[in-house]
Amino acid sequence: MIPEADILVVGGGLGGVAAALAACRAGRSVVLTEETDWIGGQLTSQAVPPDEHPWVERFGTTASYRRLREEIRRYYRHWYPLRAEALALTDLNPGAGRVSKLCHEPRVALAVLEGMLAPHRAAGRLTVLTEHRPISAESDNDVVRSVTLKDLRDGTRRTLTARYVLDATETGELLHLAGVEHANGAESRAEFDEPHAPDEAQPLNQQGITVCFALSHHEGEDHTIDRPQDYGFWRTYHPSFWPGPLLGFEAPDPRTLEPVPRTFVPNPALDPLSVSADQSADAGDKELWGFRRILARKLHSPGAFDSDITLVNWPLNDYWLKPYIGQEAEALYGARQLSLSLLYWLQTEAPRADGGTGFPGLRIRPDVTGTADGLAKAAYVRESRRIKAVTTVTEHDVAIDLVGPYGGTRHRDSVGVGSYRIDLHPSTGGDNYVDIGSVPFEIPLGALVPRRVRNLLPAGKNIGTTHITNGCYRLHPVEWNVGEVAGALAAHCVAEDVEPHQVQAEDKRFEEFARLLDRDGVQRHWPDVRGY
Repeated sequence: MIPEADILVVGGGLGGVAAALAACRAGRSVVLTEETDWIGGQLTSQAVPPDEHPWVERFGTTASYRRLREEIRRYYRHWYPLRAEALALTDLNPGAGRVSKLCHEPRVALAVLEGMLAPHRAAGRLTVLTEHRPISAESDNDVVRSVTLKDLRDGTRRTLTARYVLDATETGELLHLAGVEHANGAESRAEFDEPHAPDEAQPLNQQGITVCFALSHHEGEDHTIDRPQDYGFWRTYHPSFWPGPLLGFEAPDPRTLEPVPRTFVPNPALDPLSVSADQSADAGDKELWGFRRILARKLHSPGAFDSDITLVNWPLNDYWLKPYIGQEAEALYGARQLSLSLLYWLQTEAPRADGGTGFPGLRIRPDVTGTADGLAKAAYVRESRRIKAVTTVTEHDVAIDLVGPYGGTRHRDSVGVGSYRIDLHPSTGGDNYVDIGSVPFEIPLGALVPRRVRNLLPAGKNIGTTHITNGCYRLHPVEWNVGEVAGALAAHCVAEDVEPHQVQAEDKRFEEFARLLDRDGVQRHWPDVRGY
């Protein structure tokens, strides 16, 4: 029997978990649902090491996100055979990856997130339903009355009600099911006068998705997989805006679009303690093995691990032939075939530094991703449906070329901060990378408030951004911040018998809510830092 809850959070990714934690912390009852059998989204089921800004170790996140990061480090210090020099690091980077100062394995994040939720589950405040997908929603009079979910294990349907419903799905699925006004794909230039928007709206022009996977390398062994069904297509596929075949080590630099060779050397001799991860100085994507490495063998006692583990989320396996939203099954099949084809190409045909071809010692790691085939449980979805919000964040708010390196919009109703370049991957509309310098930004509460619906809140990548600004608001720390604020706002509205629109619009009510965020360590404004 599922208890009736104050707040229903649909989607158990980073935003959903943060929302559930915030609402439970405020004493509200919560049901949290998740389509896969792992909570954690980007960090776990999608297997994506965190993309973060360069100040993340000092400021620019919520206190609970910092706790998540420190608990991941604590897990490694407690359970892994770290060598003394690594054990002593306060800023330990377990994978010594270049994309982030905290590259780690999905299962470690899963263990930590489960631990963070555990007290609330034990207290009866939180019910977690994994392997449940929303299939319908009922609304009337601008209120979402119920959400029906399907248990993916046995087909059982459960209809749940709550005073507030939070959409923390990866695609903004509830926005569609509940008839909440939303945008999809690229807006027209006329709508917000964004310099990088197309002349006409393109709803099917969405960033590519990626099905990630983990690899280790074992010299002298042969772990070659069976030839994927679509390998013949992917082996010869040459995008018009690419310098050569997609399955190749030359790809555009996202910032300049100039062709740049990538290197690939499994288990390099470099001491991982010498690796620096700073996205503002170096994107880190030119050396593929170390780019998203999630376990560095040389950080541990000699012989503890016979290989690093690296996470494959590269230019070579971004899939953009079909939009994911609206064609999920077809796009997911294509993305999975591309990733398997990339693995097969690496094992059999990829050029080696010694002049040979193929790395048959590459072994896909189902034990790391928790799946039978070794591919991630879910696709990494960069772009969601986005609510038509009270406030829409546009390129004019955050792009360096428009506001200057110290500019950016300051919001009266700021409920958090974030920073990342406006980073759009190649899209289903045929666009190459759009990678634009941006400034550290604030998250306006108005971007979390739908224009019409009164009891549904976005809690992830589905806030009021555009196709362009989604590129900097979609990363791990911001998704967590958005979810945490959505959960806190829903709890506050239940406690005070007010509605989100009132909290956002009325100065006194917003100040009361902002004091709660300040108390809980939600940073709402930046110190004097420069964009990149």
